[in-house]
Amino acid sequence: MSAYLLLKAVHIVFVVTWFAGLFYLPRLLIYHCQTTDPTARAQFHMMEDKLYRIIMRPSMIVTVLLGAALLIWQWERLAQMGWIWAKLVAVLILLGHHHFCGALIRQFAASGLPSEHRVSERFLRIFNEVPALLLIIIVILAVTKPF
Repeated sequence: MSAYLLLKAVHIVFVVTWFAGLFYLPRLLIYHCQTTDPTARAQFHMMEDKLYRIIMRPSMIVTVLLGAALLIWQWERLAQMGWIWAKLVAVLILLGHHHFCGALIRQFAASGLPSEHRVSERFLRIFNEVPALLLIIIVILAVTKPF
């Protein structure tokens, strides 16, 4: 097995763990937004914080580092292809989504009742779909290399 393929396999494993968090965290925020019970709100905050710090952040970091290594490894060939640039834009949007999730966790921890949140439950339901759309775009670009 080549080092490149091993690196790629490990990259994919961390992409999967990162996306697991990206799919689950907004759902936790929706439930958090719906409850007024202080005990439940504290429990949701603990779950959100641990998911973000222990699973999502390390997975994101390893994903980006390994992705950068793979990119550098094949840079001369990939730099000429349009699909890689589109994929990189989608990854940058995903990174922004990830960091906005962290900001939402901090905001929910600082606010009291759902009426004090700066985002609505409806916003969170739409926000919850962003990683799925980005995953579809990224996978299609990486597999089909359309341009």
